Amino acid sequence: MSTQYLHGVETVETEVGGQSVQVVKSAVVALFGIAPKGPANALVLCLSDSDDAQFGDPVPGFNIPKTLQILRAMAGAFPVMVVNTFNAATNLKQVTAEVVAVANGGFSLANAPIGTITINSSTGTATTLALGTDYSVDSYGNVKTLSGQMTNGTSYQVNYKTLDTATVTPAQLIGSVDGSGNRTGLALYDLAYNTYGYRPKIFVAPTYSSTPAISAAMATAAAKQRAVYLLDAPAGTTVAGAIAGRGIGGAFGFNTADERALLLYPEIKSYDTAANADTAYPYSAFMAGVIVATDLDPDLGYWFSPSNKPITAATGIERVIQWSLNDPGSEANQLNAAGIITVAAGYGTGMLAWGNRNASFPTSSLEKNFISIRRTDDMVSEAMEQAALPYIDKPITQGTIDAIREAGNALLRSLIQRSAVLPGSKVNYNKADNPASQLAAGQIVFERVYMIPPPAEDIVIKDRLDLSLLSQFN
Repeated sequence: MSTQYLHGVETVETEVGGQSVQVVKSAVVALFGIAPKGPANALVLCLSDSDDAQFGDPVPGFNIPKTLQILRAMAGAFPVMVVNTFNAATNLKQVTAEVVAVANGGFSLANAPIGTITINSSTGTATTLALGTDYSVDSYGNVKTLSGQMTNGTSYQVNYKTLDTATVTPAQLIGSVDGSGNRTGLALYDLAYNTYGYRPKIFVAPTYSSTPAISAAMATAAAKQRAVYLLDAPAGTTVAGAIAGRGIGGAFGFNTADERALLLYPEIKSYDTAANADTAYPYSAFMAGVIVATDLDPDLGYWFSPSNKPITAATGIERVIQWSLNDPGSEANQLNAAGIITVAAGYGTGMLAWGNRNASFPTSSLEKNFISIRRTDDMVSEAMEQAALPYIDKPITQGTIDAIREAGNALLRSLIQRSAVLPGSKVNYNKADNPASQLAAGQIVFERVYMIPPPAEDIVIKDRLDLSLLSQFN
């Protein structure tokens, strides 16, 4: 059995009477929001940074290019399903007669321009300056002189359009389905399996997921796809504020017990091209990278917890989170106790994702409050459903029952070999669950009995002083 991954995604195939039982793709990210370029309101599959380039540079205010940059830095080539909801007709504002002065062969605009710019004289009259001949301008609004027509010390007035973040609405990102079946926003992910043959398993919308309406829509979409969704605390939130966000007064989506929700705090820093400095960005982009990198690691897999894994693209943190391995009162432990994933950064450890539990903890004490167990159960459930698909509508015979049962057991045996599920896991056909009247109605019931190994979250070392050891001296 191969331990490699297909297109960067864990795949296990087992032949059962000519049928291939395949574990579903786990490291597939659904990223939605806005980008300055690229198709709008279309489900676009990006497999590498060359595909990502169609959505433009990581211009401030646009979450898609920056998130793609972080994901690639952390996990390389893997599938990202992108939905860009940017609307140039409604999401831009006009900047008129911004005064600039040429120095050191150029100048920088106050905002990143979207589309063309117009450069006029200092009095506002039109100039003969030509883009590509007299000057160049990059995605961030940095203008460089190319000819002697623009001299140092000369002032100009510039007109251009730029992003107006206040006009990007939850309704725009959430999207809808119209009477003709046309889809926009999150609704496009309903077509993922039909279009690409697999489903997204990690939903992210950095900068927008803290909006309650969007987090609620992400919950609905994730449930449909058997995925997890990542929610951020807003920038500037304190430790106490993040914990309070779990209560009934929580204003940013943390008041949920959904076992598919991962709650993340604080923001993480990385290098920002536009600012030419390290700046803070929502944790969800980095956590998605941690999960994917864990899934793709040939020594790990989706049944491993993302906790205690390196945040490789991080250069810093919005605020230092006090952390100690043996201190229940540490800020990191208090956040984890509230079901919030945070960051552990000790001396010489680097920055680590810290927290095993989803948002159902501490309300739920069931095993599925562990992220790894929730995700593994999703993968196995979907894989077994797909394995049963060839038998739908076939005559109910002993041969059909045996084939379905063996397909499930072959899958579980392969996962036992990889330690994804524990020995003894199996699929049963119980006569008591299948009375003749039920079989006559065309329904067969199988039972899957299995267990996923939980992460070793709390390691206890018992300490005993043995006085008898003093008697060894001569």
